[in-house]
Amino acid sequence: MGTAALASFWGVLLLPLLVVGVPTEEPTSGEAVASNPPGGCRQCCDPEDPLALADAAGASSASRPAVPYVLPEVRPYINITILKGDKGDRGPLGAPGKLGQEGPQGDRGPQGTKGSKGQAGSPGSPCQMRFSAFSVGRKTALHSSEGFQPLLFDTVFVNPDGHFDMASGRFVAPLSGLYFFSLNVHSWNFKETYVHVVHNEEAAVILYAQPSDRSIMQSQSVMLALAPADHVWVRLFKRERENAVYSDDVDTYITFSGHLIKPDDD
Repeated sequence: MGTAALASFWGVLLLPLLVVGVPTEEPTSGEAVASNPPGGCRQCCDPEDPLALADAAGASSASRPAVPYVLPEVRPYINITILKGDKGDRGPLGAPGKLGQEGPQGDRGPQGTKGSKGQAGSPGSPCQMRFSAFSVGRKTALHSSEGFQPLLFDTVFVNPDGHFDMASGRFVAPLSGLYFFSLNVHSWNFKETYVHVVHNEEAAVILYAQPSDRSIMQSQSVMLALAPADHVWVRLFKRERENAVYSDDVDTYITFSGHLIKPDDD
């Protein structure tokens, strides 16, 4: 009983092997085609002439060299112009930015070489008159009248351009600027001396001497800002006492002088 059961068990295990068969080495493609009988079963996808296909496969495998297949190297190329696009037109100029802070002053550079002498310039315009002066005197004594009386002069020391008019006793300014004037007179004993230096028609300064038993030299000076054609002159006038200046035909006791110090356009 035990032996029969054991035989039945092995029979069940070996039965599939007998039906299916033991696997062997897989034949080559040529052998597989040759082992199939001509009238054997074929699949619907098999070629019409299995022998010719086998011969062609064998010939191609024999002619093919035994070199391993190498994959080609693929290098991507990107056209930058397509990505960037064409250059556009220049845009409008923007508003200027704020002025930055001034930087520190740099060090002084080395002194350069002396340049060559330049060409002479074209001749300038004629020089304008920058000089004016006069100095006149009187050799005759003078007593004042009831009103203002101009002090006229009869002696010329300096009057190169004729800016002092001897007929009227007036200096006429040729141009605007600063002028200096001085007046010197000799008083008459026991008589009063009262003299004005006049700018146009206004008294600028006064020269005064009280009556005395002696004759005394008196002087006055002033600096005036004059415009062109302004007049400067000297006058006497009468007050409570007799007003007079002394001189004689031999010596000159009375002088009046003036000159330009600085023109306004300098």
